[in-house]
Amino acid sequence: MEINEILAYAMFATFIGLLFSGFPVAWVMGGVAILFGALAMAADHWLDAFIGIDWNYVSIIVPRMWDVMTNWVLVALPMFVFMGLMLDRSGVAEDLMTNLARLFGKVRGGLAVTVTFVGLLLAASTGIIGASVVLLAVLGVPLMLREGYSKELACGTVCSTGTLGILIPPSIMLVMMGDRIGLSVGDLFLGALFPGLLLAALYVIYILAFGFLRPSAAPVPEHAERVSPRILLNVLLAVLPTAGLILAVLGSIFFGIATPTEASGVGALGATLLAMSKKRLSLQVLKEVGRETTKTTAFIFALLLGATGFSLVLRGLGGDELIESALTGLPFEPTGILICILAVTFILGFFLDWIELTLIILPLVAPVVANLGFDLVWFTVLFAVCLQTSFLTPPVGFALFYLKGVAPEGIQLGNIYRGVMPFILIQLLGLSIVFYWQGIVTWLPSAAYAP
Repeated sequence: MEINEILAYAMFATFIGLLFSGFPVAWVMGGVAILFGALAMAADHWLDAFIGIDWNYVSIIVPRMWDVMTNWVLVALPMFVFMGLMLDRSGVAEDLMTNLARLFGKVRGGLAVTVTFVGLLLAASTGIIGASVVLLAVLGVPLMLREGYSKELACGTVCSTGTLGILIPPSIMLVMMGDRIGLSVGDLFLGALFPGLLLAALYVIYILAFGFLRPSAAPVPEHAERVSPRILLNVLLAVLPTAGLILAVLGSIFFGIATPTEASGVGALGATLLAMSKKRLSLQVLKEVGRETTKTTAFIFALLLGATGFSLVLRGLGGDELIESALTGLPFEPTGILICILAVTFILGFFLDWIELTLIILPLVAPVVANLGFDLVWFTVLFAVCLQTSFLTPPVGFALFYLKGVAPEGIQLGNIYRGVMPFILIQLLGLSIVFYWQGIVTWLPSAAYAP
């Protein structure tokens, strides 16, 4: 084994090990890049081992970082974050929950179905997992428990539905994926729409089946009203503001009126106007949303810069070639190799956040997948569906801890873990459906460019 291969393996192993140290991920990636860049230059100079990493190569990091910071596509990130945070404070979700609960009141499991629909609308208008899970937990879990729902069903519904925002456009994750591997963000938004709706539909089917098989775990509230024209009108009035915002953002992208970057500005303005119409907008709210947007954006860009340095040094050590040779050397057909990539991604999701997997793993495997002849938009959406499970799988499932932080008294981690297990299996079922029916992803992007 050559010295550059040893350094490449050691670099990746060091990165994985330091992730569990508690240091910020951005500093871990940047620090590991500096350390192994220095080791590679020392080996190149003192051991006469030609690696190819010298001062000229390392200096490339400056224009690379400049390209990241001047990328107009990434302007969409702070705008979508602002949009999500402002919607969180607008009171739209409370109106949706109240009116949809009355609409599905006579349905067994109707409150859980209500949470799923509210989460779906939030996903298509926010894309911030933490905000969605916390909001759904505060509004939905006490309501379901008060009506006699099982703790597991209530927790599983909130956690799984809250994670839809990472997949359904406008998704921050898809923006970052498009930037890292050079794909159109608009194509990824189009491709991810149907898989996201598919997952939501599978959740609803499971909830209804669960309520049918275990009536005591999802009872019909005694005070539930029959559906009337007045209830339908109230639901329509509650849904219209959010639906209008979704149409303004996604419709402008899908119909070619605006780029994702431009549409993100429309979304931020629309969310502000919604908050104003609900009389929830104030100078204090603007300060809080602006502060949180700045912190979240700074965190994301620090990760992007750290990943830029990490990937540059790893590529200089031949890490790309090592990954490609390891994958193509597997005793499988191209489809088997793709399944192995998704399986490893699913397992890594137990321990790593979606950001590390997006910034480090995806750019390494995407060229291999493209060389194997697979559609890269389809694979990226598959990768995104697979990463959605990382929010639910212990021990690093962030949605589990978001819920635990605001859950009512009596909800234990055991209830949450047991509650999400069926939904993890449902996500894997959705992943399998998207894997075998590629048109679920590719049809809409193809139709958008059809004459």
